[in-house]
Amino acid sequence: MDCFYAAVEMRERPELRNQPIAVGGGSRRGVVTTCNYEARKFGIHSAMPGFKAREQCPHLVFLPVRFDLYRAESQRIRRLMHDVTPLVEPLSLDEAFLDVTAIDRYAWDLARELRKRIRDETGLTASAGVAANKMLAKIASDWRKPDGQFAITPDQVPDFMRDLPVRKLWGVGPKTADKLTAAGIATCGDLQQLTLPDLRLRFGSWGEEMYHLCRGEDDREVQPHRIRKSLSIENTLPENLKSLEACRAALAGMVPELLAEIQTKASDRAIREAFVKVKFSDFTRTSCQRATVTPDTGTFLDLLAAAFRRNPNPVRLLGVGVRFQLEREAEPEWSYQPTLGL
Repeated sequence: MDCFYAAVEMRERPELRNQPIAVGGGSRRGVVTTCNYEARKFGIHSAMPGFKAREQCPHLVFLPVRFDLYRAESQRIRRLMHDVTPLVEPLSLDEAFLDVTAIDRYAWDLARELRKRIRDETGLTASAGVAANKMLAKIASDWRKPDGQFAITPDQVPDFMRDLPVRKLWGVGPKTADKLTAAGIATCGDLQQLTLPDLRLRFGSWGEEMYHLCRGEDDREVQPHRIRKSLSIENTLPENLKSLEACRAALAGMVPELLAEIQTKASDRAIREAFVKVKFSDFTRTSCQRATVTPDTGTFLDLLAAAFRRNPNPVRLLGVGVRFQLEREAEPEWSYQPTLGL
């Protein structure tokens, strides 16, 4: 979906359509969740601190996050996807993979028709990518945003990958991108010049992943019933907290919310571990975890105390969460399948 949360808000409030808006980030310590394309012209982006966004665009309109509204709209769109194929793997509220291998029609036409249905029935726009695997479909879905689609056919993959910036590869974050740039590697074509042993030596098991990804190879299947590995919530605090007692009070209020989320979204899952995340005023982060099947407030408070002692600075963010038991999964076979990323 195109700037999903912001698009929903503009649909609900048409008078904001041509104004730069940000969802989230309106409080003094808030962070922008997403923004519309008018705001992006001023350099606003998701995860930007609200105060910085306001500095760059003084007339930016901040709106509160309304997750219930976005979830309902996401479910509505997901139902339209399931009219195309049962093989739908959600990535988030606003993004999913569709495996259309078994449908005897061009994926390009399926994508175009699905995007039209979404627009007609929700008033929102979506962009799509069509390719033979998940990574390429994901890249293609960003190629002609907003409200567009792009295909990468198998015969186009070598030329397409040669000039693609390495930062576009699945899983290459800023640190890896900086490390590659420092080594003179800017494009996937540059990365292809390195041997598999060399990449393994430099990056370990991730080097082997990059060896295949930079050639447009991705063996991950679309998983309609992907198992949730964890569930957590976190809050950026209105004011930095200097004492453990203040942090304990804030975290104690978060635990019931987490337990309610578990009951709503994963009541049938067995818990294997509880964890606490802390971000300090110097923006360093730490986390503590403990094996448990029945976490309670006391569990999280004990973990908080251990994490709090690791840094003398005040606390600006707290998070609590659990990790679930996972069944042993078989290693996937190398495969090649037409995939539609939307």
